[in-house]
Amino acid sequence: MTKALSHIRVLDLSRVLAGPWCTQNLADLGADVLKVERPGAGDDTRAWGPPWVAGPDGDPTRDSTYYAAANRGKRSIAIDIARPEGQALVRELAASSDVLIENFKVGDLARYGLDYASLAPNNPGLVYCSITGYGQDGPSAHKPGYDFVFQGQGGLMSITGERDDKPGGGPQKVGIAIADVLTGMYASIAILAALNHRSVTGRGQYIDMALLDCIVALGGNQITGYFASGKVPHRYGNAHASLVPYEVFATADGHVVIAVGNDTQWQRCCEVLGRADLAADERYKTTTGRILGRDALTAEIAATLKTRNTADWIEGLEARGVPCGPINDYAQVFADPQVQHRGLRVDLPRGDGGTVATIASPLRLAGTPPRYDRAPPLLGEHTAEVLADLLGKSPEEIAALRETGVVGVSPPPAGATSC
Repeated sequence: MTKALSHIRVLDLSRVLAGPWCTQNLADLGADVLKVERPGAGDDTRAWGPPWVAGPDGDPTRDSTYYAAANRGKRSIAIDIARPEGQALVRELAASSDVLIENFKVGDLARYGLDYASLAPNNPGLVYCSITGYGQDGPSAHKPGYDFVFQGQGGLMSITGERDDKPGGGPQKVGIAIADVLTGMYASIAILAALNHRSVTGRGQYIDMALLDCIVALGGNQITGYFASGKVPHRYGNAHASLVPYEVFATADGHVVIAVGNDTQWQRCCEVLGRADLAADERYKTTTGRILGRDALTAEIAATLKTRNTADWIEGLEARGVPCGPINDYAQVFADPQVQHRGLRVDLPRGDGGTVATIASPLRLAGTPPRYDRAPPLLGEHTAEVLADLLGKSPEEIAALRETGVVGVSPPPAGATSC
């Protein structure tokens, strides 16, 4: 089956999460992604364990599961870009690539002749995407930064966490590196837009992605409310600023999420709760009224929900079309019949004979669906293959590059099949 991006080659000089998340999206859609890594070390996240990916004997490998989460579908080539010979190899690869993505500090790649200005003359169609913390310009452009920093600086932590007037109140980060993941997603969109523009004009372009920009953009509805009212948004804990009831409630044996989005759902919710008095109360018949009466109303709902267990409430609410659900841990998530039906776990054979479990892409294209042809690669697993097939290097030339440390070649063990 033809893949959506099977005609696209991506040269991936990024590491850690935002860039690799972007290029994994492109690889899932069929792009040939060449992941350039440091010989002997590779992507920083390979060492971010435990937990580790298991080898064929069940023992831990040198690759973390963190690395595996963002590098499916790629070919790994180990090249020392600090060496002139390594820079020359990357320039050769860039000349025949459609996309280059990198997340070096501002100006770093210019020292190696691998910046957009250096590469574009030899490949005018190149789409070149840079990912940094603060962007390529401005007073903070030179600063380093990690996801956690941007969750704080970009405002997300000011609206995440329990209310300040409740026990445990205060700022809280999100449980995943959301600034990185979000930037990877935005970068995917930008790259696809630039490729589409190139199909019309024949010209590539430069893309400047910043984690700060993306995390600020994530706050859209909260920020536009601030622009309109001048009131700075604050933390609501598990509640919603604009809908009531829309939060987590304790039950007799656990918790339930109830998300009432309109007045009809509110009336149905009251039926299930057996609270005709709340349904008839004029103070709560509209969304605005429920927001204004939030504290008193949620106290009444909370008291009622504690009288029965979670499963009973979910059964009743779902029967009446009221959005609701349990709070699952990830073991429960992957035991969920719907998750299993959607095939959200994908097990892939590694080049060393082991197997790694990954998460399926949520991009469900009917005509060109994502394909999972390669596990997250071993470090340098495809170096010899790529240098020979794409650059025409002979076995002797590859051996010489390896002996001098310009490249690293890590073929699979004897008897193993390369992905």
